[in-house]
Parts: sequence; structure tokens; C-alpha cells
Amino acid sequence: MISFSPIIDLAASAKLTSVNMREYYERYGVAWDVAAIESQTADLDNFDLIADGVAVGAVRLSYESDCCYLRDLQVAEGYKNRGYGAAAIAKCVQLALSKGARVLKLKVFQISPAYRLYERSGFVVESSDDRFYYMSRVL
Repeated sequence: MISFSPIIDLAASAKLTSVNMREYYERYGVAWDVAAIESQTADLDNFDLIADGVAVGAVRLSYESDCCYLRDLQVAEGYKNRGYGAAAIAKCVQLALSKGARVLKLKVFQISPAYRLYERSGFVVESSDDRFYYMSRVL
């Protein structure tokens, strides 16, 4: 069972994103460091992903009109492939519905294994570019 808790340490959460995304940033020449991630995510709805009392990841959401945007979903090394990502998506759906959203949207690097998680979770590709799939799920 997982839960969301508002992030208290935004810098630590930004570091998790930086560590998890480093391969993609390096491959595509994205110049994001921990400070940039922290700055870019400060205005989002930031949540720690809690399992058995331990922060095992982070989720970041934003809202616009009737859409909820999953801006970031990170699971810490050592906790991956245990169902936390799928459980986090289910929680995102619940939260989005409670806020009146009708669609959940995201973008994911095409080379990311998270693409398969999103696909299994009911997201479909709306469009793509040279790096990303832009996906959505009707709620």
C-alpha cells in the first residue's frame, strides 16, 4: 500500500529526479541539475511516494482546465519493479478525479522503460517527437 505525502524536502526530491534521469539528460544534452529541477518543480503539487513509512519516490502534478498533468514520477533505486509506479499512477488517477480532471496527461522519453508502465496503466500515445511520447488517459 502506498500513499502520497506533501514533499517537505524539495531539494532531496529534486536530487532523486536528477539521479534517475541522468542517463536521459546526458543522452539528449539536457542541462538540468538539482537546483534547476528544484526551481522548475517548486510550483507543482509535489508528493513523496510513501510505502511502509518510507519515502520510496516522488510524484509531481499540475492542473489546467479539466486536465491533470503527471509532470514527474520517480521511484528510488532499490524500490523499482515492485509495483510502486503502478500504485502511484492509481493514486494520481484518484487525486485527479477528486480535483475534477477528466484526462491525465504526461510525456515520457521514448527510450524509457516507464513507457511500458504507462501503456499498461491505460495511457495511449497522442503524439511524439524525436525524444518523447506524449500520452494521455481518459479518466
